[in-house]
Amino acid sequence: MPKPNIVFIFSDQQRPDTMGYAGDPVAITPNLDRLASQGMVFSQCATSSPVCMPARASMMTGYQVHQHGVWAFADPELRHGQSHVRNIRDVGYRTGVVGKTHLWRHGDGHASSHVEEMQDWGFVDAREVTGPSESLKTDSSYTDHLAAKGFLNTHRQYFEMYLKGERPFPWELPPTQLPAEDHLDRYIAELAQQWLGDCPTEQPFYLQVNFGGPHDPWDAPNEYRSLYNADDIPLSMNEPRSGPLSPHVQLLLEHAPNKLHNMSAAQNRVMKSNYYSKVTLIDDCVGRIVNKLEQLNILDNTWIVFSSDHGEMLGDHGLLAKKVFYDGAVTVPCLFRPPQNEKSDASSEPASSQAKSMNSSLTCHLDVVATLVDICGAAPLQDSDGRSVLPQLRGEQTGPHRSAVLAELGLPPSAFMMVRTDQHKLCVDAINRQPIEQYDLGADPNELHNLIDNPAYAKLRGELINDVLAPMLSTLDTSLW
Repeated sequence: MPKPNIVFIFSDQQRPDTMGYAGDPVAITPNLDRLASQGMVFSQCATSSPVCMPARASMMTGYQVHQHGVWAFADPELRHGQSHVRNIRDVGYRTGVVGKTHLWRHGDGHASSHVEEMQDWGFVDAREVTGPSESLKTDSSYTDHLAAKGFLNTHRQYFEMYLKGERPFPWELPPTQLPAEDHLDRYIAELAQQWLGDCPTEQPFYLQVNFGGPHDPWDAPNEYRSLYNADDIPLSMNEPRSGPLSPHVQLLLEHAPNKLHNMSAAQNRVMKSNYYSKVTLIDDCVGRIVNKLEQLNILDNTWIVFSSDHGEMLGDHGLLAKKVFYDGAVTVPCLFRPPQNEKSDASSEPASSQAKSMNSSLTCHLDVVATLVDICGAAPLQDSDGRSVLPQLRGEQTGPHRSAVLAELGLPPSAFMMVRTDQHKLCVDAINRQPIEQYDLGADPNELHNLIDNPAYAKLRGELINDVLAPMLSTLDTSLW
């Protein structure tokens, strides 16, 4: 049997619970639901960092943030270290990326000038564009496309409105003024379809498809917005809290728009419906890629993996975006749909028949990377804590995957860390290891009651720091920040 292909779809700022397969009562995600029905979803997958560039550096290298040192902004020199893409390329795969990588800092210039960087990372064929907001200043094939169709000024005027002082509240944001087929995410889907069509048939491939959405602005075209009735949208979680606020949560609340704290129920529902419409836009794009694989008659020998760099608070706890350790920001989608012609080593049944399930084992970004490498038979990444989930996907392992996950957040000059087990979450100041947040997730799944001052949990705090967190930080170098 030929080596399997992989399409790794990586969205930006996507919550794992806003999909139909996750039980969301209103989400319209038929394409992702179909993939989930054919594979396995890991419902408790943690990002390495609830910030874009650090999370993406971890995904590329297999390192925790404290190992690669990208606490805030991308480091161009990091590409000279290890890369899971290079390891996959070196076992005979044609490697490629379309869309946003966020592996370099954006500014004036054109994304095509970074092709050599992408090749250093291991991408044989890179067709990169920027994220939505970055396209205001940084050119790419996407802005070239808009310019050729006479839409570039329309696009940039929208983002000048959004980013330069005229920024409306999320429930007031108008949809894009572009035709739906010219929206950035639809363009990235088209790039992916073109890449697949251009790929030689005699060589297995590994393609990353990196969407710009559903990251704000929630600007989905009207044809997607019209799919939702705001009155049907559940409200954000804003129940009363107890216990102290952590420093980074306090900072974000202080900088949140004042009007956000007084958001009405109707405004909240409209805001969330705008986000959902962009989630459905991404789902539509996923469907277009799957259809292309079917047209090329290669879907049955292709793994499809879906994840995101971090989540979105979406009004929970009075917050938007990320940069906190609440589950809304830290937990990410993690979906593996195996080739439908793959046989399990443990059974004569197709692997897909074993994988139609939700798996609540703790997993993380590094596990996704380790699994991609494992699927290809490539060399494992050195000094990485990533652990392949391929045994679980093949039905060869049924117990817990790992006992704890780590996430790290740099807000220079400060840095913070979170360790999570099945039942508990503890956040600490990275420099002095002082606890700042503690939640009993079994009793308090919405993370409303910070127990950091509760003496009844003091012993557990010490155990989490000394027995769980400390070993995970054995390679911590504070000079990196």
